[in-house]
Amino acid sequence: MTANTTTNHDALAPAAVRVAVVTGGSRGIGREVSRKLARDGLSVVVNYARDAAAAEETVATIAAAGGRAISVQADVADESAVAALFDRAEQEFGGVDVVVNSAGRLALSPVADLDLAVLDAVHRTNIRGTFVVAQQAARRVRAGGSFVGFSTSVVGTQFPTYGAYVASKGAVESITLILARELRGRNITVNTVAPGPTATELFLDGKTPEQIDQLAKTPPLERLGTPQDIADVVAFLTSPEGHWVNGQILRANGGMV
Repeated sequence: MTANTTTNHDALAPAAVRVAVVTGGSRGIGREVSRKLARDGLSVVVNYARDAAAAEETVATIAAAGGRAISVQADVADESAVAALFDRAEQEFGGVDVVVNSAGRLALSPVADLDLAVLDAVHRTNIRGTFVVAQQAARRVRAGGSFVGFSTSVVGTQFPTYGAYVASKGAVESITLILARELRGRNITVNTVAPGPTATELFLDGKTPEQIDQLAKTPPLERLGTPQDIADVVAFLTSPEGHWVNGQILRANGGMV
């Protein structure tokens, strides 16, 4: 599979500028991560699966604020497409320092009723996709860099109907410290962020105001998280200030279990 690309044709980043690849970077939390890293001075490769318009909007927002970004289409579970994504990052910006794998798929169903084709689709994106992106990150991220994966705080809260999703994210959590240890000697950190209820379009879709209010009152801080909250956590983990944090699962959820 060949990755399709679109580019912001501003001048290329100088070699000293760090470079981030953000999968699922065109919408929701990934979009805010892309924008935050760009504000912090990184050149950003905004990966998307299908919504080219949203990716272009994210790139345009970054460019309007003085940042550098390109958008690159790739299915995270397709190893050839992901290799091409990293190739494009290296060709455009000279290398990769930060990889944030925020691409993911959610499906809700009781275990007894779950369509196994849906289970396969969720695990293809969330487990295989994480492995494929992490594999390229392990091969290509420069010394001093970072990899951040995404889980969910539902791994701890254990809400009904989340079985397929939590099973996939439990796998992501399980490989975090293993990958960190495998990258010993390269000064590369590996961490996973596990957000709680976060006010994205995907999260809010299909929920009643009463359901949203109930979830907002669950954390001691008594509100939903925002994409900006999660982006700030990712920015810290990928910054020099956060480089001593390694092999960890960070539950960014306002105090939920």
